Amino acid sequence: MSQTIIPRAAVQGTATGVLFMAFFGTLWAGIGVGGLEGWGFAWLLTLSLLIGVALLLAGLLLIRAARGLSNEMTEEDARRERTWRLFGIIFGLEGVFIGAAGAICNAANRFDLFFSVMAIIVGAHFFPLAYLFRVKVHYIAGTLLCLLAVVGLLLVPYDTVLGQHQIEMRSVVVGFGSAIILWGTGASVWMIGRRLLDKARNGSGAGL
Repeated sequence: MSQTIIPRAAVQGTATGVLFMAFFGTLWAGIGVGGLEGWGFAWLLTLSLLIGVALLLAGLLLIRAARGLSNEMTEEDARRERTWRLFGIIFGLEGVFIGAAGAICNAANRFDLFFSVMAIIVGAHFFPLAYLFRVKVHYIAGTLLCLLAVVGLLLVPYDTVLGQHQIEMRSVVVGFGSAIILWGTGASVWMIGRRLLDKARNGSGAGL
């Protein structure tokens, strides 16, 4: 019987994913809050920050809990290092595409399209990440973000009146919708990390 060691880096890698989802999910929530043009600002901003901070703490605690695991390097760890390098490239390209989209929308005087276009770019970047990290939930996140963006572009008006208050409806829908998707993805990745941690602690990573 051989034992498959679950290294510290594997758990900490999932925790890093949780931190990214917490941060960027909260940023998208901020876009949604901004689109409300002051309506419900205090309580929605507070709720968004609480969710983001809770997910952030969950990721940090996962990193802390993984410190006692083995730091032994394996072939899988070497593959993981290459994966993170590719992640850096994908993340950088995502930033370039978002910057270009912002410049194009601004030059065309159609900045109302920007957040939907940005959601498509963010959604698209999840597909290579799903393949790289072997995390199926990223396929779901990417698909949902792209669908949300298309719905925002085709079916949601840029602005509307809610009661006596005018709001940027598209920013609200795409902003909060993206935040919920990213937070939900972060929670799913956290559960993956917890399962890895439990296997490492309980020795259930052993196999024939």
